[in-house]
Amino acid sequence: MDTPAAALLPSPRSDPPAAAPMVRRPDPRKAEFEANKLRKRLRRLVGEAIGAYDLIAPHDRVMVCVSGGKDSYGLLDILLTLKGRAPFPFEVIAMNLDQKQPGFPADVLPRFLESRGVPFRIVEQDTYSVVKRVIPEGGTMCSLCSRLRRGAIYRTAAEIGATKIALGHHRDDVLATFFLNLFFGGKLKTMPPKLVSDDGRHIVIRPLVHVRERDLARYAELNAFPIIPCNLCGSQEHLQRKQVAVMLREWEKKYPGRIDSIFGALGNVVPSHLMDRALFDFGAVRTTGSPVADGDIAFDVDPVLERATDVAAAGQTVSIDTIRLKRASDA
Repeated sequence: MDTPAAALLPSPRSDPPAAAPMVRRPDPRKAEFEANKLRKRLRRLVGEAIGAYDLIAPHDRVMVCVSGGKDSYGLLDILLTLKGRAPFPFEVIAMNLDQKQPGFPADVLPRFLESRGVPFRIVEQDTYSVVKRVIPEGGTMCSLCSRLRRGAIYRTAAEIGATKIALGHHRDDVLATFFLNLFFGGKLKTMPPKLVSDDGRHIVIRPLVHVRERDLARYAELNAFPIIPCNLCGSQEHLQRKQVAVMLREWEKKYPGRIDSIFGALGNVVPSHLMDRALFDFGAVRTTGSPVADGDIAFDVDPVLERATDVAAAGQTVSIDTIRLKRASDA
């Protein structure tokens, strides 16, 4: 039988199967190194804030308000670490307000705090029903909710003899509050690191004022904190605070260093160059006959500001403080 012609042709060469792409596995040593860097940075930033603003004194009893969110978990964890290393003794007590939101996992926080050996107080107060009853559907609930929470927190602080009330507001909260007051309140005002409470009976502190939110999110992930979402106000995406937060993130992407500069400005106020008559006595302004460091330069350009804008235009990132130091050394 004749062999088919096709059988006499050489068989087509088949290429070997393509090798599977190599999957680069993360180096656990590098991950641990980065995690340790983050832990040290957050402890350093909180320690610096405590020292700079005298937030905690010897023998203070600090009541940390723990909501179940990443920020308050991070604050509690860092303060507990610093407590064991501080040069003076102080107490840390956790406090949570169970607002009776539907589906709130009331067992999560007590179990977590017990596992850490942290003394705590759980306060049950049905603020959820009050807010839902008083605020129309779609209305902003934050104002009423915060007032009700504040009353419960103050009362608990008095009951346990707390000398300081610690809140988990971070640097992003401080900046967002500043712009909310600027845009809508007509004030240069934000969340301070330390202030007396509005009833005059307590000292409120914010040890996380130098800490970025994204670092707290990473810290919560590393520590596997059992996060409890707030369903009462978290769904109100139209809140102006969220819009300001988006604005700040966009600025940080487009203009690296701008947020650092704005935050630094909050601690570098020149009252004579603003317009608050209660803050500066304009009626007492007199000639001195000699140069004045903060005198008006209406006929010239502020050299520090000029240098900063030049640096920004060149796409570089240099803080105003660095420029001031450079100018001082040149002089």
